[in-house]
Amino acid sequence: MASSNQDRHTFAQDGITTGFFMDPTLCIGCNACELACQVWNELPPSVPTTDRRGSDFAWSGGCDDNTRALGASSWRHVKSLEVDENVGPQDTGPEVAVGWTFLSDSCRHCEVAGCLEACPTGSIFRTEIGSVYIQDDVCNGCGYCIVSCPFGVIDQRNPSDILASQPTDNGIPGEALLGGLAEYSVGGAFKCTSCYDRQLDGLTPACAKTCPTKAIQFGPLDELRQRARLRIETLRERGYKDVRLDDSSQTSIGGTHAFSLLPGDYAERFGLPPHPESPTIYLRDAWLSAFLTIVLTFALCVLAL
Repeated sequence: MASSNQDRHTFAQDGITTGFFMDPTLCIGCNACELACQVWNELPPSVPTTDRRGSDFAWSGGCDDNTRALGASSWRHVKSLEVDENVGPQDTGPEVAVGWTFLSDSCRHCEVAGCLEACPTGSIFRTEIGSVYIQDDVCNGCGYCIVSCPFGVIDQRNPSDILASQPTDNGIPGEALLGGLAEYSVGGAFKCTSCYDRQLDGLTPACAKTCPTKAIQFGPLDELRQRARLRIETLRERGYKDVRLDDSSQTSIGGTHAFSLLPGDYAERFGLPPHPESPTIYLRDAWLSAFLTIVLTFALCVLAL
């Protein structure tokens, strides 16, 4: 399968819309994409280093998924799903099928982005490559974008979150640690930037660059959608009869710039919204209700005279 993950490019200079195509049938759950994202963007640790029992790491207890979810300090997250049925052409004979399915998830960079529409300061804007970018130095931390994201991607970074992820001396942060808070921006909202800085320099986003199996593919959006359609045809020929493209193109979001293939009902099982919608679609009904209320109140006042 062709991939542009390792090539330099001029997409930003040429104004070409780019995106990600995530294929869980190729993902091996190595978490290299998570680490690459963390290192390149210099994010604070997203996994607490101590828990209430004094362990070195606060393990989640959920297989190898200790990041748990996307957040202000985890811009890419590998979702893990244990399955007990045959997936595609898998044949286990009389034995009970047991396996794992992984999905590398991130901000979807929606075509109609609820976060961008809700931002009152202009800190969120759409770049020339089509990604949705948050300027943390402009963000005032109001949180409107957080509640407006249908995928629950955006989160606010608080000082306590950073302290919880750092080693301590008998549970008490040292002066060096407290002073180290200045290394990270806090108070604002954060999410995946689609490695906008790398793309401006003609580099592939860190997650796709690192992926060893091409489960994350990067490139022009139209080209990625064509690859996804060809991949679906190939998988169906191999026995994945219910595989489909999860890009929200049939909802008010109008499609996403980061999309994936999913078999059957895996969207719900991975915790993804089955029918994500942009919050602004409800404004028409809200304004209509307000208008009718005003008219009815005025009519009642007139009748009462």
